[in-house]
Amino acid sequence: MARTEADLTRFLDGAAHIIEAVRTEGDAALRRFAREFDKVEGDLASLRATDADIEDAFNKVPQPVVRAIEVAIDAVRRFHEAQRPEEMWLKEMHPGAWAGDRFLPIESVACYVPRGKGSFPSVTVMTAVPAVVAGVARPIIITPPGPDGEVDAGTLVAAKLAGIREIYKCGGAQGVAAVAFGTETVPRCNKIVGPGSPWVVAAKRLLSTRIDPGVPAGPSESIILTDDSVSGALAALDLIIESEHGPDSSAWLVTSSARVAQEAIAALPGHWADMEPGRVAFSRAVLTGPRGGVVLTRDLDQAIDFVNAYAPEHLEILTEQPMSILGRIRNAGEVLLGSYTPVTLGNYLLGPNAVLPTGGAARTASPLSVFDYMKRSSVGYVTKSGYDVLAQHAKALAEYEGFSGHALAVSAKRKDLLS
Repeated sequence: MARTEADLTRFLDGAAHIIEAVRTEGDAALRRFAREFDKVEGDLASLRATDADIEDAFNKVPQPVVRAIEVAIDAVRRFHEAQRPEEMWLKEMHPGAWAGDRFLPIESVACYVPRGKGSFPSVTVMTAVPAVVAGVARPIIITPPGPDGEVDAGTLVAAKLAGIREIYKCGGAQGVAAVAFGTETVPRCNKIVGPGSPWVVAAKRLLSTRIDPGVPAGPSESIILTDDSVSGALAALDLIIESEHGPDSSAWLVTSSARVAQEAIAALPGHWADMEPGRVAFSRAVLTGPRGGVVLTRDLDQAIDFVNAYAPEHLEILTEQPMSILGRIRNAGEVLLGSYTPVTLGNYLLGPNAVLPTGGAARTASPLSVFDYMKRSSVGYVTKSGYDVLAQHAKALAEYEGFSGHALAVSAKRKDLLS
């Protein structure tokens, strides 16, 4: 059941030193850490991607990839537009007394886009689009620079197409600290969203009183749940998806079928043979290590119990009747149903947000949504006739709890002052 972020002890001390350096030194610390952690050669000319950098990115990204980003943005935008609440609702709770909610966008949000183990324009889409849909006044992106000191071109393309023009070259714990405190270049933000390494998770935890850390999104994790109705080779194919993110990921095939388990294990080497060697190394480390592999259960009921106890970030249900299983799933960041809905589609193009709670947080937390970029104020309005009925009850409760000021405010004195 353990995930990487379950024990952040070895990251917290190091993250604390990085945070203090950024707090006291600002941009100078960000440049130093870019050289030390991101292997940037020389000094960063600018901590912010320029308009020229953004425009030039369209020349670097293949047109089919640009088109795929456009398709992803369209689906993610339509999903989050449908999710966005009305600006305000009011309901008459008592005769002459109304109450409701008013939704407003958060003023500034930093979207964190990781870089260390790959390039992630898809994360840019998932974090930037709902920020724009929600109406955040100042959405920005922070992301680690590459060794050349530049932002990944796909990330710049996705940011521009999503509607964000402020992109800053800082990642890891130092990036979280930069938006928590603000530096000479990087603006201080009210909230940070997006997945990251254990260093990012540790920094968010340490800075949670300075900046809202958002959905607890750490290293990737998945469960592929099957019965005896599917090919073990197909289950293995989807098991690989999240395991290739990095050695700190978690990935399990949970099945009630010994045949599926055996076929999946047998199929893995053949699948790995068709992959890039670096990703194979990550996948192999996960699937042969303590946070991945194949779990064989005595029956489907036990398999479902395991899923609910684990509370995975991603859950694929590859069973004969996946919809019949859905009602029994209580804890999962996302649930993908059937053989034609692999995690790959959910990560990129389906529409729901792919920034999901990890580390068992799916027991209480939800996927990133338009609501994460908004705040809610309660609204109340009471007329004179409504007040006359409610005041006596409020006064009784206030006196019982010993709050004489509360009681005085709804006593006869108020009527005298209003007459």
